[in-house]
Amino acid sequence: MISGCNFLNKVQNKPNLLFIATDQQRADTMAVYGNKKIKTPNLNRLADQSFVFSQSYVTQPRCTPNRNSIMTGLYPHTTGVKGNNIPLPAEIPCFPEILDDPDFKTAHMGKWHLGDEVFAQHGFETWVSTEDGYTDYYSEGKDRNARSSYHHWLVDKGYKPGANNKFSRGYAASLPIDHCKPKFLEEQACQFLEKNKNNPFILYMQFLEPHSPYTGPLNSWHHPENIDLPGNFDNALGDNDPLLYKLKRENLMQTYKNESDWRALIRKYWGLVSQVDLSVGAILDKLEKLGLADNTIVVFTSDHGDMMGSHKLVAKGVMYEEAIRIPFMIRIPFLSSLQTIINRQVSQIDIVPTLLDLMGKKIPDTLEGKSLVTVLNGKLIPEDYIFIQWNPYEWSEGIYSNLQSVIENEISENEIKRVRTLSTRTVIAPDGWKLSLRDNDHSQLFNLNNDPLETTNLFTDPAYKDKTSFLAKKIHEWQIKHNDQLKLEILQT
Repeated sequence: MISGCNFLNKVQNKPNLLFIATDQQRADTMAVYGNKKIKTPNLNRLADQSFVFSQSYVTQPRCTPNRNSIMTGLYPHTTGVKGNNIPLPAEIPCFPEILDDPDFKTAHMGKWHLGDEVFAQHGFETWVSTEDGYTDYYSEGKDRNARSSYHHWLVDKGYKPGANNKFSRGYAASLPIDHCKPKFLEEQACQFLEKNKNNPFILYMQFLEPHSPYTGPLNSWHHPENIDLPGNFDNALGDNDPLLYKLKRENLMQTYKNESDWRALIRKYWGLVSQVDLSVGAILDKLEKLGLADNTIVVFTSDHGDMMGSHKLVAKGVMYEEAIRIPFMIRIPFLSSLQTIINRQVSQIDIVPTLLDLMGKKIPDTLEGKSLVTVLNGKLIPEDYIFIQWNPYEWSEGIYSNLQSVIENEISENEIKRVRTLSTRTVIAPDGWKLSLRDNDHSQLFNLNNDPLETTNLFTDPAYKDKTSFLAKKIHEWQIKHNDQLKLEILQT
């Protein structure tokens, strides 16, 4: 096995870390994941030099909870960061704090979404912020009139903020490409690299795109004829599929009324992915120019996926593959310069321990994932079960008030209130079976080998009772191991 220390023997200095994450980017948005139509030449170049995990999964398909896991190596229920806009407690360390090496210059740039958005914290010395939409959630004593680095950058260029002295996400996305958030972050990252070219560094780059508002300067970059609808676009959710998913779908169908509307949305989404790709390319080029590429670990991933028309759904918050499976690749130039596809399922809970191992640091017993260095070394070890969670959160009372099914009294308000509070625990087995247990809505069982698009829920089929029981036992064992105290009282009908 190649340990972190042996990695360090291959280089003169401590390896740098460039960690690049997007927001809401599903796996099949790059050539290495099967999409050769979307324009991502720089991500494709990175993939050509990286260890590429073909089946990587989130811990929860929602921004804040999964960012928590990426940064801490702990599950959302462990830290209490189970929903959006819940701050990460100060006493729970992030990667730079766990590494605990004063030689490293540390920086976080972009979307944080773990509390006190524009204020430096958790071991990051340099703090470049882009989001001003979370001021209502700042800790007591924090200045809610403080604005992001991006805000001040735009003001310096002569732009005038709108209501509440803020630039909205929609406004920022409408600007010329040189003034949008990816270009701003590219500029800031390149400046940081130039300044710290003689220091070991840890740089976390977290882009907002391709997250909504699903619009940007490259909306028309892809030819309309190249836009494909997902293979499960027309899949009708059955009577035994979650009611919540049906409500989400009905709500979206009031906005996206036909195939043309969906294709237009996907085209814009692809444009946002390409916009990030351009800035990623510039940052990678800067590494090369400064002579840092051979001693820098580069990670690329996303905080969750996006349904983007699959099952006629959008965004996240569901347990379908398109929302929970994300790109994940690591370039380790002092180990290999060639692409290595790793065809096994892994979880983002393993990112922190893997990076600690690569950088020669002992992995604390408190972390809930494990290092993937053994896998990177090509050693054949048994595959793990993947565990994913969904935790309830408060929604606006009126979010579904205009649904036709409610108007026609097909679904009662009490039913809607019930499914809004659902919790889910999902397990994906190495043999391709996937079970999602829910307390306040229908559970689902899929055979991903025969049904990769998840069109047929087998949970209520008596023929698969033993498989369901086996996988449910795996979930309960995981809950005990990780002190997950959710009580699952399964809705069977």
